[in-house]
Amino acid sequence: MPLFHAVVWLDHQQAKIHQFDQEKVETEKLKAHSHHTKQHGSAVRSEHEFYAEVCAALEGIKEILVVGSSTAQADFRHYVEKHRAALAPQVIGYEAVDHPSDKQLVAMARQYFLKYDRMAGTPSPM
Repeated sequence: MPLFHAVVWLDHQQAKIHQFDQEKVETEKLKAHSHHTKQHGSAVRSEHEFYAEVCAALEGIKEILVVGSSTAQADFRHYVEKHRAALAPQVIGYEAVDHPSDKQLVAMARQYFLKYDRMAGTPSPM
């Protein structure tokens, strides 16, 4: 059963998904599979396949924070809005961050969700 919150750190080659609540953190790592060919658009297809895997891993999570480089976030956001519109409302924020440790990332996400939940008037299960 998916946890209520998740933070996703991503770039164009990998994603780290941390699902968490007050007591536990579950981490999943995904890597992009590059199989570039001379065919026009093969890099875009590879990126779309990677983002599709990330979206599949996020299904069922109520609130998602996406972090990473601004270009990777923009590309992922565009993919979600165009190809996975049902997931878009669950992504409550995008933040540019460098390469934090897993513990720093989860701590930052917990703070973000506390603020977000208070501002939205949503009781947080954390």
